[in-house]
Amino acid sequence: MNSAKSPAPTRRSKAVAAKRTAILAAALELFSLYGLHGTSLDKVAEGADVSKTNLLYYFPSKEALYIAVLKEILDVWLAPLRALRSDQEPLVAIRDYIRLKLEVSRDHPQASRLFCLEMLQGAPLLKAELEGDLKALVDEKSRIVKGWIEAGRLAAVEPHHLIFMLWATTQHYADFASQVEAVTGRTLNDEAFFLETVENVQRMVIEGIRVR
Repeated sequence: MNSAKSPAPTRRSKAVAAKRTAILAAALELFSLYGLHGTSLDKVAEGADVSKTNLLYYFPSKEALYIAVLKEILDVWLAPLRALRSDQEPLVAIRDYIRLKLEVSRDHPQASRLFCLEMLQGAPLLKAELEGDLKALVDEKSRIVKGWIEAGRLAAVEPHHLIFMLWATTQHYADFASQVEAVTGRTLNDEAFFLETVENVQRMVIEGIRVR
C-alpha cells in the first residue's frame, strides 16, 4: 500500500497563499462597493498591502482578478446546493438548505451583493461558468427534487422554480440588508433575528411543498 502523503506546505507556499487570499479579500470589498469599472488595481493593491507589480504577478489583469473573485463566490454560494442528496429525507434536506443559505447571507454579505450586481449586469464575465458548471449542478439537483416528487415525498412543484425561490428568499437578507435593517432595525448578525428568520423561512417553504 502506498502511504506517501502530500508534501507539507513550505513557508514560501504559505506566504503565496496568504498573499493571494489578501488580494482576493481586498478585491471583494472594493468590487462589491464600486463594481468592476469603479475599482482600480492600485486601490486593491493598497488594500491588500502589496505592490501593484506583485498583484499582477498573481492576477494578470483586473478582469482576471474579478473573475477569480466571482468564482470563489460561486463556490461558497453553491456549497449548500451541492450538499443536497437523493438519500436525504426531503423536508429535512430543504430545511438544512435554507439554514445553510441564510448562513452564507449572514457570513458573506459582500460576496452575495457582488454576485447580485454581476447578475444584474447580465453576467458578462461569468456567463460561461453559469451556462456550464452552474447549469449542470442545478439540473442534477432538480432531478433529485423531481425524484422526491415522483415518489410522493414532496408536493408537485417545478424543481427549477423551487430552487429559484429559495435563492431569492435567502439572498434577500444579504442583497437588501439595508432595507431589512431599515424595516426591522435588525440584521442577521443578531442571533435571535437570524434564528427567527431561519424558522420563518423554513416554515413558509415547507408548508408550501409538504405533501397534503
